[in-house]
Amino acid sequence: MKPQDPRDYQIIFLFLFLVLGIGTRDWTLRPELILVLLVTCLLTQWVMLCLTRPDVTLVSLKSATITALSLCLLLRADHYITMIIAGMLAISSKFIFQVEGKHFFNPANFGIIAAVLLTNDAWVSPGQWGDDGWYALLFAGSGCMVLKLVGRWDTTAAFLGAYTLLEGIRNFWLGWTWDVFCHRLMSGSLLLFALFMLTDPRSIPNARMSRLVWAICIAVLTFILRNQFFVSTAVFWALFALAPLTVILDFIWSSPRFNWEIEN
Repeated sequence: MKPQDPRDYQIIFLFLFLVLGIGTRDWTLRPELILVLLVTCLLTQWVMLCLTRPDVTLVSLKSATITALSLCLLLRADHYITMIIAGMLAISSKFIFQVEGKHFFNPANFGIIAAVLLTNDAWVSPGQWGDDGWYALLFAGSGCMVLKLVGRWDTTAAFLGAYTLLEGIRNFWLGWTWDVFCHRLMSGSLLLFALFMLTDPRSIPNARMSRLVWAICIAVLTFILRNQFFVSTAVFWALFALAPLTVILDFIWSSPRFNWEIEN
């Protein structure tokens, strides 16, 4: 029997999240911007593969679709050009920022940060999912299914465990009620990040020890940016800033590189 491709499930879940978000949370998201972003990501993936790997005859666009859906879920803008910039730079980063054939920036995260830095039109919508418990259960259930197939549950566990511990210590130190603690953790966007963006097996460290160290470092930086500098989108900036750490950790702890069954 042919092994299941986790990307198929990830595409389905992300698409359902997008539809759910439009229907229950964000009625202002324009379908034409979604279409522009999707076309940009798919076209850029195809062009970059033709330029860098002309020997490949079968081009899979699954990874580009995942990147496009992730951008649609988190990035907001008013103009087409902003979405085009985000999509082109997100996909191009996979082919430009490589070490020994492995890219170390998460494409969607790179596209988000690039659009925010290069335009005055882009912003991240970290709180669009609120803190409803049923959203958290939905994201956790679907995310765990994908992580089981990919085998990168340790990265999510290390990140959420370290971040929860830090928030718990801070909550206790300040004498706040535990309702505040739960409110800060029950964020749909935080779970989307931890379950679907942080665990991209092609851009994160290869060895388990490396992934644990990497995830904990991102959790610490996220905590500092959020609580000391009051950056509401701290998780995305932390992942962007520490992405190059993957290269160092892969050198320290050597391990076989993850490969999809079908080339992405």
